[in-house]
Amino acid sequence: EDRLSKSKYLAGDFFSLADLAHLPFGENLVGPCGKEYMIKERKHVSAWWDDISSRPSWKKVNEACKTLE
Repeated sequence: EDRLSKSKYLAGDFFSLADLAHLPFGENLVGPCGKEYMIKERKHVSAWWDDISSRPSWKKVNEACKTLE
């Protein structure tokens, strides 16, 4: 929360591997684990998550993974 209060993304004001690495685990938190509150109850983390998880490339990967289940 503190880090994201100072920049849009984890490594600064640009999307990087640091953000990308959090997508699979974050998706698991908000999906199967049902722990969405861990993200949504934190203002800056929530805004960051909404931004990175709505990227068209991530949506495409996520949809492709769902067809494999």
